Amino acid sequence: MNQLLVKNSITINASAEEVWDALVNPEKTAQYMFGCKVDSDWQQGSPVLWKMLYEGQEIVPVKGNLLVYQPYSLLKFTVIEGNPSYPDIPENHLNVIYELEEQGEQTVLSVMQDGFETAADGERRYNDVYNNGDGWNPILTQIKGIVESAS
Repeated sequence: MNQLLVKNSITINASAEEVWDALVNPEKTAQYMFGCKVDSDWQQGSPVLWKMLYEGQEIVPVKGNLLVYQPYSLLKFTVIEGNPSYPDIPENHLNVIYELEEQGEQTVLSVMQDGFETAADGERRYNDVYNNGDGWNPILTQIKGIVESAS
């Protein structure tokens, strides 16, 4: 299988600090991550959990581990379904990388997701994320709207 990679970018009219807040603030992630609030202590190796209420109960549809936390520039973590149908082992986790690059009064937010070619059910998971080339664009557009409306 060739390398499967999803990468998208967007320019946001805000500082890197404001964009960063949208990535790590649970109240803001709930607005663009399908109602999921991110939960982590943001220490390298710590769990990163996306929690939401479903039929009155808290569930974790996506989980992973923090790999890199460099405020206002780089956030990297692994992801896997909360209750995967395959083993929850490192080889089956995907990587998500957020990069922020401040350019004057704007910030370019890039997101890349990889690891599909070695993960269980990788091709299906890639197709789910890639979504005919749309990839992360819908989420990035929502992040842009949230950050710019708060500026």
